[in-house]
Amino acid sequence: MSILDVRHLEKIYEGKIAHRALTNINFTIDQGEFVGIMGPSGSGKTTLLNLIATIDRPTSGEVLINGKNPHILNRKETALFRRHELGFVFQHFNLLDTLTVEENIVLPLTLDGVSVSEMEKKLQIVAKKLGIDQILKKRSYEISGGQMQRTAIARAIIHQPSLILADEPTGNLDSKASKDVMETLTAINKEDGATALMVTHDAVAASYCHRVIFIKDGQLYNEIYRGDNRQAFFQKIIDMLALLGGNSRDLSTVRV
Repeated sequence: MSILDVRHLEKIYEGKIAHRALTNINFTIDQGEFVGIMGPSGSGKTTLLNLIATIDRPTSGEVLINGKNPHILNRKETALFRRHELGFVFQHFNLLDTLTVEENIVLPLTLDGVSVSEMEKKLQIVAKKLGIDQILKKRSYEISGGQMQRTAIARAIIHQPSLILADEPTGNLDSKASKDVMETLTAINKEDGATALMVTHDAVAASYCHRVIFIKDGQLYNEIYRGDNRQAFFQKIIDMLALLGGNSRDLSTVRV
């Protein structure tokens, strides 16, 4: 069953000189898939993620999440849709400093008025799964980057969204914390059947995905599948990025 359908998606930013950010993008993500999106800076990756996340509106074409098109909803309905159907993980964690780890995690449930006992139950399950059950009372500035990102992932999955959207989730982490975070996302994907879409520059992070979609100049350029061998997949990703060109600094340093 497909969770995400992107059909003939186009985005043009109007201005003195109109800028075409995306041209005729089509792809589908099935339930339980973990898909990466890669491409040089300025290729349209973030624009694509923002359209799927309902943060931005397409010029033409449509995005269907669980068969529903969020772009035809009014503002209030869109906010609810985003909160129920989507889970977000960002490069900068986007945690609230004034809240403890547990308060940050249960935020989506608080907004929905879920009962305290129900919240507590869900909190314990995700915190244990992510190995952060010992730091729930700490504030976000008292924990490491890797723990912050695991807290953000817990917040993203506590309400069991249809689709997890991750934007450069390892972008601010060292290689050990990156590996932890990618293994965490992989485990959630495997064990809970969570569906995830991740934009990344990092070939190592991308090698954890089932497949990677490459974008160049706002168009789909290619797509490769992992198969059984992650090391070989990593090498294919590196080769594809070299073909795509772009600045060498766009490509993460090699570390598997």
